[in-house]
Amino acid sequence: MLVYLARRVVYTIPILLGVSLVCFALVHIAPGDPLVSVLPPDASAELQAQLRALYGFDQPYIVQFLRWLGRALQGDLGTSIASGRSVTTEVVTAVGYTLRIAVLATLIGFFFGSLFGFVAGYYRGSAMDRIASFVSVLGVSVPHYWLGMVLVIIFAAILGWLPPTGKGDESSLWESFRHMILPAVTMSVIPMGIVARTVRALVADILSQEFVVGLRAKGLTDAGIFRHVVKNAAPTALAVMGLQLGYLLGGSILIETVFSWPGTGFVLNNAIFQRDLPLLQGTILVLALFFVILNLLVDMLQTALDPRIQRS
Repeated sequence: MLVYLARRVVYTIPILLGVSLVCFALVHIAPGDPLVSVLPPDASAELQAQLRALYGFDQPYIVQFLRWLGRALQGDLGTSIASGRSVTTEVVTAVGYTLRIAVLATLIGFFFGSLFGFVAGYYRGSAMDRIASFVSVLGVSVPHYWLGMVLVIIFAAILGWLPPTGKGDESSLWESFRHMILPAVTMSVIPMGIVARTVRALVADILSQEFVVGLRAKGLTDAGIFRHVVKNAAPTALAVMGLQLGYLLGGSILIETVFSWPGTGFVLNNAIFQRDLPLLQGTILVLALFFVILNLLVDMLQTALDPRIQRS
């Protein structure tokens, strides 16, 4: 077990190096001058050269990458061009906000996705199966940003039950939670649909296997069979949900923009429009690291739940 886990940890090292290289390259390939947001229109050539030297943009790309990677390994992601603040501080703060709604969205999506998936899998071909399948397909198909605007119109503008945007007064736990509900529900829809479809296929396949027939022949109750089905479906369902959490951390730009939620998506959106390269690189790198680490944790959890993975 320990050897398998150590091997998985070692495998992540070249992945992280590759991710950092791709992150740096893609950001620098994008057109535009990164200093345009801080330079006045009539800036002299001398001032431009000084700022380029200050941020290291006058060096070859390989030198810039090695310097950036060396500082990143020490926890220093540079300084934001637009705000002048530490990128590490801004990214850590934004990640904290994104984690709040991403974890809540994951819990909502996993609960309802598993519920719909088990119902559809147990009652294949019935009206409940069709309803659950329709809801899961609808969840995958509906655009995030459109659903977010619809929820704001209904629950904030018309009913007045929930606040439309912002993070609220953080000194009040209930008020902060109320501001999280709409963005979290919006984010949970696609993971819910994906988990529901995955669990339905797993349950339908498990129920058709011979060991379930044998369990029924021995007189095992439906509750006992349900426990066996959950045990066999859990590793795959958790793997899918772990990947969805990674996607939620990195794919929340539109949702956080709609709800003005100060997370990584909101920061990425501002960094893109302001051409803030240090902030853009730092945010993308941290999100990529989260995704890789989540995959590693999911692999470990799968191995703990299903020893067959380790033997294979």
